[in-house]
Amino acid sequence: MTLTPSHHDVLVIVDMQNDFCKGGALPTADGHEIVPVINAVAGKFTNVILTQDWHPRGHASFASAHSGKNPLDTVDMPYGTQTLWPDHVVQGTWGAEFHPDLDVPHAQLVIRKGYNKDVDSYSAFCMVDGITRTGLAGYLRERGIERVFVCGCAIDYCVGGLALDARKAGFETFIISDASASIFPDGSALKAWADTQAAGCRKISSADIV
Repeated sequence: MTLTPSHHDVLVIVDMQNDFCKGGALPTADGHEIVPVINAVAGKFTNVILTQDWHPRGHASFASAHSGKNPLDTVDMPYGTQTLWPDHVVQGTWGAEFHPDLDVPHAQLVIRKGYNKDVDSYSAFCMVDGITRTGLAGYLRERGIERVFVCGCAIDYCVGGLALDARKAGFETFIISDASASIFPDGSALKAWADTQAAGCRKISSADIV
């Protein structure tokens, strides 16, 4: 497969933040290793968007916000079952900053998510309540975008969630496999790859983009 980006395409780089890389509070298996791949891919796109997880202290998705709970426990929230995580990407902290080696100066938009203390957010299109939207779909339509290319951290949550929502919004969607990290490579990541491909997202390699 050979894909040549045009002005109708966008690359969305998901949550390439310190906490999701080596040494962070919620590291992916290989987040720090995909940064050079992302930089190289981004250079082939005119349109680039960065997403940034941006939690306030005491966020409802943090285990520390629930007495007696530990990371990876679950709780019932008004919007459904919530997996609990260690405190991560807290607003204004080192962990919430973009990885220092990420080099995408031509990115046109940084879209933050997860800033609502009571609702978690994986996809940059919509929070997990299925109601609260960020406006990303409208932005892409006004820009004349037809194809969405996705990479970053992590395929089993935020990358996969964004890809699924991009398909729901009617965009042709590609996930760049070697530019995407995972939290649980042998577990939820495998399910995310299956779910996204079943929804019509296409799994590609960075080498497919020329």
